[in-house]
This record gives sequence, structure tokens and C-alpha cells, in this order.
Amino acid sequence: MIYFDNSATSYPKPLGVYLKAIEAQFLYSFNSGRGGYSQCIRAGEKIYEVREKAARMFNLEASGVVFTKNCTEALNIAIKGSVKQGDHILMSSLEHNSVSRVVNNLGNEYDIFDYDNNDDKTVESLTAKIKENTRVVVCTHASNVFGCVLPIRRIGAICKSRGITFIVDAAQTAGTLGIDMQQDNIDILCTAGHKGLIGTMGTGLLMLKNADIKPLLYGGTGSNSFDLTQPTDKPEGFEAGTLNNGGILSLGAGIDYINNNGISNICNHEMELCKYLYGELESNPDVTLYTPQPENGKSVAIISFNFADYASEKTAAILADNGICTRAGYHCAPLAHKHFGTAERGTVRISLGAFNKPEQCVKLVETLNSI
Repeated sequence: MIYFDNSATSYPKPLGVYLKAIEAQFLYSFNSGRGGYSQCIRAGEKIYEVREKAARMFNLEASGVVFTKNCTEALNIAIKGSVKQGDHILMSSLEHNSVSRVVNNLGNEYDIFDYDNNDDKTVESLTAKIKENTRVVVCTHASNVFGCVLPIRRIGAICKSRGITFIVDAAQTAGTLGIDMQQDNIDILCTAGHKGLIGTMGTGLLMLKNADIKPLLYGGTGSNSFDLTQPTDKPEGFEAGTLNNGGILSLGAGIDYINNNGISNICNHEMELCKYLYGELESNPDVTLYTPQPENGKSVAIISFNFADYASEKTAAILADNGICTRAGYHCAPLAHKHFGTAERGTVRISLGAFNKPEQCVKLVETLNSI
């Protein structure tokens, strides 16, 4: 199998991630914060170590790191907890449904600012749509369909100057691009643990800096049990119920792998493969591409394309018959497809990861050339 669907979930994982998940089932399957016996305390200590690792990676206090089951849950907590009646919301034209569906169903007024490959135009579109009652800007760091990177540092600076809460969806960039919540002026960062951070499925991160938000889930937190009001202390108030200890500890092992190998080295590896693939696909007259040549800092290692007049699903099926895993269709991001004019048939998405190899890219090119 040749796996090019890392935007959905990274595969394979480093051996240490698998081993840590197994170890956790044997040694740390106890409810942290719920008991005073040594095993429970030790499990809590191990979980806190992962909070610290995540906090250091994104330049945040460990108390602001909340564990969720995925990025979608984190975004729901972030957006619903930040918005009040009468607030105006802005989101980008590249958003995943985990943002756009949440915003659309809140009942609040919202607008969409346009992404452009020219950062100045993106910022101009955002600025032009800010209103007096704009309270939240939420945007993806990079499109899960087309790999385009938004200028989050510039957007963050605008939000800070106007007292607007800035929420970033880093599902496609955490572990691949450097993110600094302080310098980027990010109030809330949401990401998956099972994609670029190379943890197991069932893990996500909600990272709270300057954010006074409400919890989404109510329930047991291990403290103040006689108070029927849900606590809002970070992180416990946002982690009602039993945590996914095995997933969290495996996420810590994924972060260790990234730190040991270097984010920039991982990014450069993925982008070199991406640039090679783009160049080969561009030379095939039957292939249609929708974005410029991949460029470090302007894109992540994702390519969307279509082949001849085939439905995107047909092209992906041919690749699958040859042992190549891609994803076709709309990728849960209809706004992005409308923006790039691919709403009629979607695209075939190639998303590269840390463990892809040059020969795998050659096989994909040869397969398309043989159709």
C-alpha cells in the first residue's frame, strides 16, 4: 500500500507511538484526578507531561492545553464557547465543515472573507468585512483540500488591535509548520492529534490563551462535585468525563518524534516530494491543477487535481486498484471547492506525510501516465 491520505490521518505512525499506546493500557488505565491511590496519581502525572510537551510546541502555558477527541470537537468548543448573541463572526473561504457548519448553525450574523494567493489581498478582504460587532475571526491555517496557507500572523495582529477573538484551525499544520500562539496572536488554537502530530486517532487539542469561553460538555471533573455549575477552570472544566489516556500518551510520543527530527526537516521532506509530484503532474496534459507550484511557507504538502474528464472518484478508484490511497470528492470543505471552482466534481487529493518516499511518488506518476 502507498498511502497519500495524511490529511485525513497520518499513517504509519512511529513505532514509539504504537508502543506508548499499548503501554498506557497496561500501566496507566486509571482515571487521573479521580483517586488518591498511586496508580491514579501516576497516570495524572503522565498526562500532565503531555500537556507540557504540547504547551512548549505552541508557546502556551500547560494549564491552557485541553485534550479533546479530535479537532472538530475542539473547534465546536472554541466557537460555541466564544460567541454571544448579537456577535458577528468572520471565517475564510477555505473552511472545513467543522468550522462552517458550526458557524452557520449558531444563528449569528457571519461573513466570509476571501483567501488569495497574495497575502495582502487576503488581509484586505478580511479587514473590509470587519464590523463594529465582529467578535470572532476563525480560519484554517492551511486548506485541507488545496494546501494553501493563510497569513495567520497578520490576521492575528489585526484581531488583537481590534479586540477580536482569533481562533485558528491548525489540523493541517500542527507538527509541520511552526506555530507560536504568542507571536501569532492566536487566542485559541485547535488541532488534531492524529494528523501532523502523528498520534493515534481519538485525540485532539484545544489550546486556550486569552480566551474567556464556556465549556461545551458538562459532567464530572473530579472536583467541586456538589456544585451543579460546570467549572470553567482550565483545563479540568473543559475535560468532563474520562480522558483517553492511551491516545493522549501516544500523542506525547508523536510530539517526541517531531521534536527529535525537527519540524523544519519534516516540512522540507514533505515539500520536496510535493514539488516533485506537482512538476510531474503539471507536465501531464490530462491533469488539471488548481493552485500554483507548492512553495515553503505558502503551502503545505497537499495537491488537488483532476484527470481528463473523469469523476474524481473514478480517478481515485483507479489509483486504489494500483495500491495507491488518495481521497476524492469534496473533503468536507465545500467552501474551498466553491472558491477554486471545483464544486461540480470535487478533486482527487494527494496529501503527503513524514513517512512517504520518493519511489512512492514515482509510482503514482507512472500510474497516471499509463491511464
